[in-house]
Amino acid sequence: MIKHAVAVFLLLISGSLFAALPVRYMQTTQDAAIWAKIGDRVVTVGNIRAGQILAVEPMAAEYYEFSFGFGNGFIDKGHLEPVQGKQRVQDGLGDLNKPLSNQNLITWKDTPVYNAPDAGSAPFGTLTDNLRYPIINKLKDRLNQTWFQIRIGNRLAWISALDAQIDNGIPVLTYHHILRDEENTRFRHTSTTTSVRAFSNQMTWLRDTGYTTLTMYQLEGYVRNNINLPARAVVITFDDGLKSVSRYTYPILKKYGFKATAFIISSRIKRHPQKWDPKSLQFMSVSELNAIRDVFDFQSHTHFLHRVDRLHHPILLSRSYHNILFDFERSRRALAQFNPHVLYLSYPFGGYDAKAVKAAGAAGFHMAVTTVKGKVKPGDNPFLLKRLYILRTDSLETMARLISNQPQG
Repeated sequence: MIKHAVAVFLLLISGSLFAALPVRYMQTTQDAAIWAKIGDRVVTVGNIRAGQILAVEPMAAEYYEFSFGFGNGFIDKGHLEPVQGKQRVQDGLGDLNKPLSNQNLITWKDTPVYNAPDAGSAPFGTLTDNLRYPIINKLKDRLNQTWFQIRIGNRLAWISALDAQIDNGIPVLTYHHILRDEENTRFRHTSTTTSVRAFSNQMTWLRDTGYTTLTMYQLEGYVRNNINLPARAVVITFDDGLKSVSRYTYPILKKYGFKATAFIISSRIKRHPQKWDPKSLQFMSVSELNAIRDVFDFQSHTHFLHRVDRLHHPILLSRSYHNILFDFERSRRALAQFNPHVLYLSYPFGGYDAKAVKAAGAAGFHMAVTTVKGKVKPGDNPFLLKRLYILRTDSLETMARLISNQPQG
């Protein structure tokens, strides 16, 4: 059995070597488990049946590496032998070189993979439950059943739409303020305030149903089609940088080993912690931010632009391009003490226009999130990413429906 530590080491050192070196076609001598890095973990991702031909590259004494999704997979060298005689892969190079379709499939069970778009064809292998895998094409068979065309180890293969789903995107959850029910006397009717009990129940549900929490860096890899991720995955975000995040949210997330992103209004960071007062909106201090860095990644919610005008419109909308750009750059500099990679922005109150989008790119941000309802999909405009609100009054059933792979209406 492959050793996880060895696989991780191989993934770290291999980089793009696989694409640069000449591949070797090998044939499996028995059913063989395959492994790959999914998110930040190396896991079993399926198996390849005996007698299948793969393009591989030897990367260590015991393992071969092959292309798998947007990354590389591994297979035990002892399960392969050189292709005999004139045996060659039948796939045409035109299809093999066809770009991916900006669409993934999702597995919810051990999923059969076939050599042809026909359930009666020879099985190629299986993919495990809880994977996202890029699709090259979709086609119909003679019975009008849909098939997904994929590529594994320079081989074309097919998965029936009866065995997998189309990926409808990754949910990015939005939170702001969290309070205990008994101390919430001022914000009880504010939709952006969640109870500690509700948030804890939501995080317990995510843990119990096998969800992984992603960083914004991983989400960028998803949008740009260059990372393999699990099917059950969410991004957790908190806007503003309120003190309740360090007081209540941090212990819950840490308990479950979850990661989250806090979009910070950099001008409101306090020099020293304030005495807790649930009746006012308090912001985290330098020491409080530093104390939660093992769970939270800090990104920008602007510096001075988190305000509204007399008509209660986001003030960003009335500012000039150069004013917005200056603020974005100042925010990145202010947050650099906590994070050298401030690459993501949350627009204040969800307000943005063409000036703001242009300034976000010019200021060095890679992506920006809005308050438009929906999930994030590969190929989305990286500066107009959608998010989802889970409200204090939402049941776990409502949350499950929002987060599931159902398309958003």
